[in-house]
Amino acid sequence: MDKLNVESELSQRAVDTIRMLAVDMVEKAKSGHPGMPCGAADYAFVLWTKFLNYDAKSPCWPNRDRFVLSAGHGSTLLYSLLHLAGNPEMTMDELKSFRQWGSKTPGHPEADLATGVETTTGPLGQGFANGIGMAIGAKMMAARFNRPGYDIIDHKIFGIVSDGDLMEGISHEAASIAGHLGLGNLIYIYDDNQITIEGCTELTCSDNVELRFKSYNWHVQQVDGHNRKEIMAALEAAVAETSKPSIIIAKTCIAHGAPTKAGTRESHGEPLGQEEVAQMKKNLGWPVDNPFFVPEDVRQLWAEVQSAKETTRKQWEEMFKRWREEYPELAKMWDAMQERQVPENITDILLASVDISKTAATRESGGIALQEAIKLIPSLVGGSADLSPSTKTYIKAEKPITKDDFEGRNFHFGIREHAMGSIMNGLALYGGFIPFGSTFLVFSDYTRPTHRLAAINGSQVIYVYTHDSIFVGEDGPTHEPIEHFASLRAIPGFTVIRPADAAETAVAWAAALKNSDGPTALMLSRQKIPSITSNPETAKGLEKGAYVVVDVPYEEMHGILIATGSEVHIAIEAQKLLAQEGINFRVVSMPSFELFEQQDEEYQESVLPEEVEIRIAIEAGTTFGWERYVGRWGLVIGMGRFGASAPAPVLAEQFGFTAEGVVDIVKYYLSGCCCEDDCCCEDDCDCGCGE
Repeated sequence: MDKLNVESELSQRAVDTIRMLAVDMVEKAKSGHPGMPCGAADYAFVLWTKFLNYDAKSPCWPNRDRFVLSAGHGSTLLYSLLHLAGNPEMTMDELKSFRQWGSKTPGHPEADLATGVETTTGPLGQGFANGIGMAIGAKMMAARFNRPGYDIIDHKIFGIVSDGDLMEGISHEAASIAGHLGLGNLIYIYDDNQITIEGCTELTCSDNVELRFKSYNWHVQQVDGHNRKEIMAALEAAVAETSKPSIIIAKTCIAHGAPTKAGTRESHGEPLGQEEVAQMKKNLGWPVDNPFFVPEDVRQLWAEVQSAKETTRKQWEEMFKRWREEYPELAKMWDAMQERQVPENITDILLASVDISKTAATRESGGIALQEAIKLIPSLVGGSADLSPSTKTYIKAEKPITKDDFEGRNFHFGIREHAMGSIMNGLALYGGFIPFGSTFLVFSDYTRPTHRLAAINGSQVIYVYTHDSIFVGEDGPTHEPIEHFASLRAIPGFTVIRPADAAETAVAWAAALKNSDGPTALMLSRQKIPSITSNPETAKGLEKGAYVVVDVPYEEMHGILIATGSEVHIAIEAQKLLAQEGINFRVVSMPSFELFEQQDEEYQESVLPEEVEIRIAIEAGTTFGWERYVGRWGLVIGMGRFGASAPAPVLAEQFGFTAEGVVDIVKYYLSGCCCEDDCCCEDDCDCGCGE
């Protein structure tokens, strides 16, 4: 569409069409955010018609430009653009169903390539960092597959970010790493309308955004966001800049065109109202009584835009076909990455890589399994938030990602946990990658917003969280996770696995690699722990979430000890001591609630028979959540407080996480006393237990 004049009357009608579709969607739903789409319509029109290589008829083609609406509250802008661009899923009926049950137009965009939505946005700052992950992904794919005469990957990542996005801390973390890596394939337009829900941004923010981004090593421009000629020139300059990410600061008026509500905070998140909309349409020469109106010449304009982009896509496909013929081995690797292929026997391979004869921290065993997996799975890439020497996640045979070399597979995310998680999501959404990121479990608090979005998106990302309990020891309560198991287990669609030894850790890695429909967190120990079995094959029980590691005849069973991670071997030792006194307990390793819940009722009953009411769980974390498995008569040996600074063996003794400590608690519990303290030994006991 080189001949399209962005300043013409037809272009103005096209811009007004975007505005009024967005307004009508919000008005019909009686909720939404009309202000941002109205203010952004001018530059969005220029971007989508003149620069964005997006073929609505083939929304998944690999070399498409990605568009990220980080300001997800302005979703009606995106839906209007996708409809006008001709996406077959984004019909007029879908626009009319905005924010309604079952529609493809939810209040905030939800990732769905069929509809053209690249990522789920709304929590501000997330899309900003997702786009950076996508830009890194594009650089990595280009480094792997481009050859002379064959630029298989040469597209860009475009996005719209808002005042709120740039206030969120994640934008600082992510912008820093984007500038450091020189992501010249990343172009953001900052919608600087200076309005938030509470009022003008002057209430809370006086940043100099231009200087801020220049200090991050970004290419920065400022334009009038309603002057399409300026916007055109700025986008041309941004596309020409290949060594730095670009941000175009576009000064706009929120609800531009609204007669009385333009520039007001009310227009941010409230319908404009019938009278305001009617007057706005009159001012634009728009039919007042014909909502969702699209002029025929505007339809034709977008059809011509679509035709040109379809031609671009078809030309790429012809080149891609020739490339496949000339480079069959590269084509094979391309397919493996696009499909995120994992060997069917990955569990056996990883099990064979670890040595169960040694006492080892599961972080060490995890590192060994990772080194083996990396040889077999080209999609697997990742790194840590400045902790790989501790988390054991540096890929020894591969290079790091740097500004001048994106061929490697190691990431140095820096001390930027939040950005790390969101960049991982961006890589997964980009396609072709299974990203992992690592830090200490206690710092999962900094990545938690990205866990939730990964689960909503169904993105395959792997979090490697080491130093998983109070047995971090001397670092003290600030570094000892207590509530984190429960916190992560609370996220729907998020799989948490806490393996008990080297063999279980290998199987846990295999399970994460096979979990293509969502995120997985591996919880690994700092301290060395012994193997819980002499037969590594038994560890395959981890794939079902829970399994019996020590059994006793059913008719002699007094109860069940259930444990995770480093506490499983404690449960096994306690079981032996109890057996010496004629007290018989089954021991169950339960590394994953989520995997266990996926099993059928028959299997669950075989592990935790309903008739066995005495169940005691052992986990060095909060007891919250265990009630579903220990039941009414059960007990959880866990943490009811934060940890302390002391050597790990001392903490184990003090908090009751020793075999002897578990035995004492079990016997005390079986005696029938409900007290937590030793008051039952006193004559004046008033606990009501009758002892």
